[in-house]
Amino acid sequence: MASRREILSISGPPPIPVFEWNNLYHRASLISCLVQGVYTMERHRQQNRYGSNSVASPWWMFYNFTLIQQLRDSSDGSIYGAVFQNNITYHNTPNSIVPPRYVIALRGTILTLQTMACDVKLNMRFAFENLHRGGRFVQAIQAIQNLVTTFGNRAVWIAGHSLGAGLAQLAGKIMAMYGCPVEAYTFNPPISLIPLEQLVESEDLKCAVRLIRDIAKAGIARVLDLNEGQGSHLFMNLASWRPHLFVNQSDPICSEYIGYFNHRDDMGELQLGRIERLARYSIRRILFGGGGESSSSSYSSEEHLHFLPSAFVMVNTFISPDFQTDHGIHQWWNPLLGHYSYQFNV
Repeated sequence: MASRREILSISGPPPIPVFEWNNLYHRASLISCLVQGVYTMERHRQQNRYGSNSVASPWWMFYNFTLIQQLRDSSDGSIYGAVFQNNITYHNTPNSIVPPRYVIALRGTILTLQTMACDVKLNMRFAFENLHRGGRFVQAIQAIQNLVTTFGNRAVWIAGHSLGAGLAQLAGKIMAMYGCPVEAYTFNPPISLIPLEQLVESEDLKCAVRLIRDIAKAGIARVLDLNEGQGSHLFMNLASWRPHLFVNQSDPICSEYIGYFNHRDDMGELQLGRIERLARYSIRRILFGGGGESSSSSYSSEEHLHFLPSAFVMVNTFISPDFQTDHGIHQWWNPLLGHYSYQFNV
C-alpha cells in the first residue's frame, strides 16, 4: 500500500483555481510535484507496483503534464529522473514567464537496499566535487542538450531535490556557461561547505571564519597560479544565469547557501572581491578531480560545484521539529509557507 506522503490527494498541494506562471508559489508547487512524481515512481518500481497499483501519475497529471521518458541509472536500474511534457498552451504577456514545453526533474537520495549503494556513492562524488563524472549526470545533461537542440533553451526547465538538485544545478551551470541557459529550480540543494549557519550562533564569528577560509583558499589559488577568470566569456555567460534555489534555514544540507551569498555581498562591500573570486576554486576538486578516471563529461572547471555568481534564493523560515520536514520536498508546495526571497547579483 502506498504511504500517505505518496498520495497526492492526501499530501499534495491544494488546487490552484487559475494557474499563473508569474506567481512563484504556483511555479514552485508545480515543479516540486513533478520531482515528487519521480520519487514515487522509483519507490513503486522497488515494490513492483505498476498500472492501477501505482499512485505516481497524479503528481504530474494534476498540472496537465505527461511523462515522456524515465531516466534510469545504468548501475542499478533505478529511476532517478524523468522528462515531462507540458500539455497546455498558455498565452504570454510581454512581461510574463515563458512556460516550459518540457521539464526534466531529478530526485534525491532514497536509502533503501535497492538504491542505497548508488545513491550514497553519488553523494560521495558530490562531497569530493566529482559529481560530473557520474553516469547519472552525463545522461541527464545529454537529455537536456537533446531537448534544447530540438526546441530551444527557453522551452526546457530543469529541477531537482537534494542530490537531484545538485545534479540539476551543475547541468544548468554548464548549459549557461556555453550559452544555452535554461530555467532551473533546485530544492534543498546540497552545498560542500561546513554549515556555519547551523553550528555557529555569533554572526561576527561566522563572518570571521568565512573570511579566514577565503583568504586561505585564495592564497592556495595564487600558489597554483589560478586567476580570477572574471573576464572570460564562460564566466560572463554564467553570471547572467539566475537559478532559483529553495533552501530551508534549519536544513544543514542547504542552509549554508544563505551564509554563502550574504558573505559574498559582505566581501563586495569590504572591497575584498578579488579574494572572494579566487576563493571560488575548489582545492578538493583540484586535488581529487582526476581520480584516475576517464570522464565522458566535458565539464572540467576547477570551481566549487556550488559556485554561482548570481541566483534567486527562496528561504523557508519556518521552524519544524525534525530533519525530515526541513529537508523534505513537501514543504515547497505548502501555501502557508513563510518564505521570503533574495536576488543575489554579481
